[in-house]
Amino acid sequence: MSANLAFALHVVFAALWVGGMAFAILALRPALAALEPPQRVALMGRVHKRFFLIVWHAMPIVLLSGYYLLFGHYGGFRGVGWHVHLMHMTGLLMAVIYLAIFFGPWKRMRQALAANDLPAAARANDRIRLLVTANLLLGLLTTAIAGWGRLG
Repeated sequence: MSANLAFALHVVFAALWVGGMAFAILALRPALAALEPPQRVALMGRVHKRFFLIVWHAMPIVLLSGYYLLFGHYGGFRGVGWHVHLMHMTGLLMAVIYLAIFFGPWKRMRQALAANDLPAAARANDRIRLLVTANLLLGLLTTAIAGWGRLG
């Protein structure tokens, strides 16, 4: 794989992941206020199912393409600037938060929806929202670090 292809994959799938979180928090969530709580929770269950499937593909592609660039193109951590070290740290933290969402509140939300326990599903969805918001902030910070470090 060429460095150009790895970089393109890295940027495209990072944009997909961060952009999806931005859409969910900044556009979808406020628009859902028009729905009744049972409809809102059911819809968010379907939205999470699709988005988390996308992230299951995007996250490894972002990490693997980043490591390919780091070790295959730049020669390891010594060959990169401070911004790559920070991107590495924030990217790993984002991956950990995603896994915590998937195996924690998302699992509880799926179980609650299957049992038609809407209050439990709503509580799990609220926890997902908080963690996705944290991940969105980390993703935006990572994007800013990437831009700053590349040109700064």
